Amino acid sequence: MHFGLIIIGDEILSGKRSDKHLPKAIEILGARGLQVAYAHYLGDDPQRITETLADAFGSGDVVFSFGGIGATPDDHTRQCAAKALGVPLQLHLGARELIWERMRDIALENGHAFEPDRADNVHRLDMGRFPQGATLIPNPFNKIAGFSCQGQGAGAVHFVPGFPVMAWPMVEWVLDTYYPAYFRRDAHVELSVIVMGAMEATLTPLMQSVQDAHPVKVFSLPSVDHPQYGRHIELGVKGAPDAAGPAFETLKNGLTAFAVELGPELVRK
Repeated sequence: MHFGLIIIGDEILSGKRSDKHLPKAIEILGARGLQVAYAHYLGDDPQRITETLADAFGSGDVVFSFGGIGATPDDHTRQCAAKALGVPLQLHLGARELIWERMRDIALENGHAFEPDRADNVHRLDMGRFPQGATLIPNPFNKIAGFSCQGQGAGAVHFVPGFPVMAWPMVEWVLDTYYPAYFRRDAHVELSVIVMGAMEATLTPLMQSVQDAHPVKVFSLPSVDHPQYGRHIELGVKGAPDAAGPAFETLKNGLTAFAVELGPELVRK
C-alpha cells in the first residue's frame, strides 16, 4: 500500500505560510513503519484539484488531502471531490449533528440560545456537505468532521482541514482505525556511512552492483558545505533490516577499492 499526500492552498504556494504537513506526515507514518510515497502541492484551482483527486481515487493508494474543506468561496475541495467521483454533494446527517453540537456549545459559552435557522448557522452546514457515500473523520479539536471517500481497490482519499492542530490527530485516527494491518514497526532501516574524497560518478557502479545483488535501495546524498564533514557523500542502503545489513556490508567492502576516507556510520529507523 502506498500513502500519498495532497496539500492544498494558495497560501502555501505564495509563501504566506510554510507547509508543516509533509514533515509531520513523515513522522506520523514513520512511527507506524510506513512511508510517504509522494506529495502534491496545489493552489486553490478547482480544475487542477479535481484532476488530482480523480487520479488519487483511481490510484489504489491511501491519500490524505489537507485543506479546502471549509465553507468560504476559496474552499473547493469538497465540491471537487464530488466531481472527481461523479456523485452529488449531500448533507451528511452525522456531520450536521456535530456542527449543531458545536454551534450549541458556542452559543452556551456566549450566553445565547442556539438558533439553528439563523443564516450564519445554516451556512455552517455547508461544512457537512460531502460527496455521496462519504464517511466521517472525527475532529477532536472543534467537532467539525472531515470525511473519507473510497477509491480504487483498497485505496481511499481522506480529507482533513488545513489547520495542523485539527489535521494531524485526524490523520492518526484514520491510520489507527483503518490501516493497522499495514503497520510495519521496526521493519525499515537506513544504514549509511560518510564518505570523503569521492565523486558520485566514481561510486555509481558500486552502488548499482549492490542494488542488483540485494533487495534494498541504495542512495547517495552529496553535500558541498557540511559544517562538520565539508564536501562529502552520505552513501547507504535502506530496506528491511535482514536485507539492509548484508547489503551495507557489501557496500562497505566495495569502498575499500577506492582511495576514500570513511567517516561515521549512521543508522536511521
